[in-house]
Amino acid sequence: MASSLYKLRREIVEAGRRVYARNYVASNDGNISARIDSRKVVITPSGVSKGFMSPEDLIVVDYNGNVLEGRKKPSSEVFMHLQIYKDRPDVNGVVHAHPPKATGFAVAGIPLTQCVLPEVIVGLGGIPLAEYGTPGTDEFYKPVLKYLKDYDAFLLENHGALTIGADVMNAYYKMETLEHFAHIAFTAIQLGNLGSISPPNVQKLLDLRQRFGIKTQVSCESCEKSDEGSCTVQAETQPAPAKSPQRNGSKSVDQEALIQSVTQAVLKQLAG
Repeated sequence: MASSLYKLRREIVEAGRRVYARNYVASNDGNISARIDSRKVVITPSGVSKGFMSPEDLIVVDYNGNVLEGRKKPSSEVFMHLQIYKDRPDVNGVVHAHPPKATGFAVAGIPLTQCVLPEVIVGLGGIPLAEYGTPGTDEFYKPVLKYLKDYDAFLLENHGALTIGADVMNAYYKMETLEHFAHIAFTAIQLGNLGSISPPNVQKLLDLRQRFGIKTQVSCESCEKSDEGSCTVQAETQPAPAKSPQRNGSKSVDQEALIQSVTQAVLKQLAG
């Protein structure tokens, strides 16, 4: 068990180095954890830069949050990690960070549930937006729980992003995919059109997911089906059921709605 725990510590340190090097976190932001077994979890400490950790910095806690090993305090969001492990037995790694492009969508109130990139559809499915909650409290992670059984990646409104996986590095790579998708989507929106994959081709990707044994959801909940049979992005504040089709025949982004959404999110931040 000792060698296994040391391996988990090394993986968390490596994931921390990568999220810091890629500017997914600043200062002491973010937190990373791994499931040790059915009784214990190892997690990053509070108040330590994720880019400069050592294996000895990490904290071992039980499923009630009691510290079993380590000299520092565990992350203030330890109970979010513990709840995820309790609710998803298949998850063994959790990464929470603030990647700039993905967090920009979270601040703007725009989920990344559009069927745009094959790699994202197969690897992640959809990326819903969980409503805002105060960091370090139960309010922070409870909005995530209603999406937890169906998704492996989440935007956290006005806060950041969260990914979960079969192990620490799997969760980290999903964070990379999430931010890469956000960057591409942001560029496409600036160019005037976030085009999506047609339903028949999405179905082919769903078939691939089934062959790979991936059971999380794929949904274009923030898309509206156009006359051409594909989807266009809508600037919504949270995942919502599909609406009736638009009849303007255009695939262009609704620029006014997008600008209004971003402006409202910025004003909300300033007021807070």
